[in-house]
Amino acid sequence: MSDTYVLGTGFDGWPGFGADCPSRPVLDQIADKWSMMVIAVLERPARFNEIKRRLGGVTQRVLTQSLRRLERNGMIERKVLPTSPVGVEYSLTPLGRSLREPFWHLYSWTVRHSEQIQRSQRAFDERSRQPG
Repeated sequence: MSDTYVLGTGFDGWPGFGADCPSRPVLDQIADKWSMMVIAVLERPARFNEIKRRLGGVTQRVLTQSLRRLERNGMIERKVLPTSPVGVEYSLTPLGRSLREPFWHLYSWTVRHSEQIQRSQRAFDERSRQPG
């Protein structure tokens, strides 16, 4: 994959992302809120239930799907533990750790701008309720 392809331009000179652009599935993965939160809480290896407890509101099904996608994309590693009953532990790979810093920049931005975004949402919702 070349940077030229990923950072290609559309007909108007702006960045373009063709249907077969290899960055699209990766962006889909890392833009998923649960995937980003999993990466954020995996400071150290953790078992499924520990991760689930740290991610309030995530269902078992959604967390399982997120962990599988992250493992498939090389972001996390799944290790079967020799315990009885068998346990599984998840940890970040070097690739997954490399995503933590950009994530924290995005997270910090959301915290700094959350009030402004909420005001904009309320104003939009109010305008949308008005006839005409």
